[in-house]
Amino acid sequence: MKPLDVIYMVRAILGALTAFICLFVRINDIIVALAIALLIYLLSDKVLRQIFIGKVEKSKITRTGIGIFFVTWIFLWILTYTFMKSFFGLSVFL
Repeated sequence: MKPLDVIYMVRAILGALTAFICLFVRINDIIVALAIALLIYLLSDKVLRQIFIGKVEKSKITRTGIGIFFVTWIFLWILTYTFMKSFFGLSVFL
């Protein structure tokens, strides 16, 4: 696989992981969840820059996968939150 493809896939997986972190930590506030997502994205950017330091430009590493990360995160977070709330009730999230 090409380095940019690997970065894209890592960001997609991290977006899904971020959604499950927000769900299991029981975050109900979008601002806090967005802060966690940004923190994880920025941390992944630092790590991926170190891994692909000589293979890809720094700006391409930062831009690659930003859309898939946030779309995957928000979609899965909303989907799993709705699923858990409808099956287990409100008491799970309070």
